[in-house]
This record gives sequence, C-alpha cells and structure tokens, in this order.
Amino acid sequence: MKQPHTYLFFISLLLTSFLYAQDEAPKTTAKDTLPPAEKYGFRAGIDLARLVRSAVDDNYSGFEIVGDYRFHKKFYLAVEIGNESLIRDEENINIEGSGSYIRAGVDYNVYDNWYGMQNSIYVGLRYGFSTFDQTLNDYTVFTSTNYFGVDQITEKITAEGLNASWAELVLGIKVEVLNNLYLGANVSLRSLVSEKTPDTFDNLYIPGFGRTNDFSSIGVGYGYSISYLIPFFKKK
Repeated sequence: MKQPHTYLFFISLLLTSFLYAQDEAPKTTAKDTLPPAEKYGFRAGIDLARLVRSAVDDNYSGFEIVGDYRFHKKFYLAVEIGNESLIRDEENINIEGSGSYIRAGVDYNVYDNWYGMQNSIYVGLRYGFSTFDQTLNDYTVFTSTNYFGVDQITEKITAEGLNASWAELVLGIKVEVLNNLYLGANVSLRSLVSEKTPDTFDNLYIPGFGRTNDFSSIGVGYGYSISYLIPFFKKK
C-alpha cells in the first residue's frame, strides 16, 4: 500500500504554487495608498494528514485539532492536541503505541503579503508532551541458529502510564483559499527531551512524536491542515 506521503505531497505543491502566483501579482494600485486593516483572532481546524492516513493505513488511527492565535503582526501562539495509535509490525516484533499528546509554542511569519492578503510562511518552536501505553503483541527470540525452529512469543505485554516530552522546530505555510478559510502544510524536526520506557522493552512509537529507534533521539513529522479564522478585531 502506498504511504500517505504520496497522496499528500501534491497538497504542498498546490499551496506553494499559490504563494508563488501571489508574488507575481501586482502588489498595489494607485488608489490603494494605505494598507487595509489586518485581522487578529483565533484560527482553529483539523489535521488532514492524520485523517487520510487513518483511511489508507490499517495499522494507524489518529486525529488532531490545530489552533493558533495572532498576538502580534508577525507572531502567533500555536497549539496542536491529538490522539494516535500505531502498530509497528516488523520482522521480529509487533508492538502498538497509543495515547494522547499536546504540542504548544510560537510561530513567526517570515512572509510579506501583498495588498489585502494574510498568508504565511512561518518558522515555529514547539514543546511536546505525550501520555501513552505500549503493548508488545508478539516477538521472536533471537538465536544464532533456526535448527530448532523459530521461538515466537505471542503472550501480550502491556505497559501503561508512560510519557515523553520533546522539542521541535517547525517550517510551514498557510494559505487563505476562501474568506477566513486556510489550508496549511508543515514539516518538523523533533528531539526527545525525556522518556519513560517499559521495564522489559523500549518505546517504538510515541504518539505526537512518531517512530523511535536505538540510533538517535531525533524524529521528523509532517502535517496538512484546514482551519477557519474567527476574527476578534482588526488592526493596521
């Protein structure tokens, strides 16, 4: 089955093309001597990537609510709250991680809009925290020879009350496609800060952070969102 990245890649191309076309358009006319008042408010929506992946990947389910609040011309408070579950079915192990998470931080818009628009290309920082369970469904005991056959353990082992925290750097875009309606895309680089692991095995998937491995504490993520702006006031 194709990865959801393939289906969602074209959304990024569409949003990038939209911003490029905006730069090619004339920025002002003779009568537009003063910039219009810009909207400040709360923007809320959902992550489309997790909905698509839940539909196409039988081993995954997830849902995420996204939101940001513009408190300065260039700065936004941002938060993502979600729930995820993933089964890692690999050659010698089958394990499921499931739980909830929150990521919160600040975004800075580096993009200069043309007249009357409020799109953004932003850089952000987040701190994430997740509470989750890990269930070891089955695993194969390593031996130097298979002379006596494969020794597969199928008794489930569940570890509850686990948690992890991390910091992340986010790069993204948000485009206003209709009045107050935005499509967005982002990628993130994440680094684990703390992690509580089960007594007998390691965490292989942390909701909100992603897959883990023995070689590095660094992870990556991505998201595609649709959100609606609720304007509170306007300011020039």
